[in-house]
Amino acid sequence: SNSSPTSNIHHTITKTMRIVGGRQDLFLALVAACGCAFMAHAFSPAITTTTTMMRRNNNHQHYMFTGIVEEMGEVVELAEKDEMTLWDGSKGKGTEMTIKADAVLDGAYLGCSICVSGVCLTATDLSVPGQFKVGVAPETLRRTHFPELQAGDAVNLERASEIGGRNSGHFVQGHVDGTGEIIEKWKDEDSLCFKFRVDPDVIPYIVPKGFIAVDGTSLTVVDVDTTENWFTLMLIDYTQKHIVVTPKEVGDKVNIEVDVLGKYSQSAMAAVLSRLEALEAKVHTLEKQL
Repeated sequence: SNSSPTSNIHHTITKTMRIVGGRQDLFLALVAACGCAFMAHAFSPAITTTTTMMRRNNNHQHYMFTGIVEEMGEVVELAEKDEMTLWDGSKGKGTEMTIKADAVLDGAYLGCSICVSGVCLTATDLSVPGQFKVGVAPETLRRTHFPELQAGDAVNLERASEIGGRNSGHFVQGHVDGTGEIIEKWKDEDSLCFKFRVDPDVIPYIVPKGFIAVDGTSLTVVDVDTTENWFTLMLIDYTQKHIVVTPKEVGDKVNIEVDVLGKYSQSAMAAVLSRLEALEAKVHTLEKQL
């Protein structure tokens, strides 16, 4: 189904109210009796995760990205290496990307995380001034448009920010969900608009006026079509000049990461839906008894 968890809940509640009919007192009594319990149960994973993070932050710093691009870097090389040193000292194959950068190298250290066009990657070599190297895992190559990158291509770059600090974008993990393809591009006065097509398993998490990371840039969704699996967004004049999406054309691909809060919400709402279905069954039973 293309419907979102929120729309499913709305549909179930609406249907249940129709079954109850004028007996709003019965409906409210059932919700009052069951509501707190199933809501607490549904959201317990998110509550546990938040509590754990808060406890850990008392002793350690935790980092994420914000989707506010600091600079555009340049790909120097993306190549498969046959003689990469593995954890046990042996040699093996792997893909390595070298990127020319400036701002994100300030404070960089071996093992630090840098967001490269929406992908959280680990700096493995900082020996050459003005450059850094990262390893690119097979899963990353499968999920992103990185296999299409060539020397000279621009990439968005951002250093990790401490959780709890100022965030002008949204929580971006750097864990790409898949790629989107540009299917339309047009101007609206000084704004530049794009329409992207994404996979059916990604579109349920994209909502109008919600957050989305496109090549690592925190942007606001304008319109969504869950039937044809597309969404639109617009870039203001300032953003156009500072990210790599602007010069891309119809047919080009971008890395897409949906808002992680949407994923947590779906996980939580799955429990809610099962409880609502049980509630609906009870209403049917009570209606027959009345």
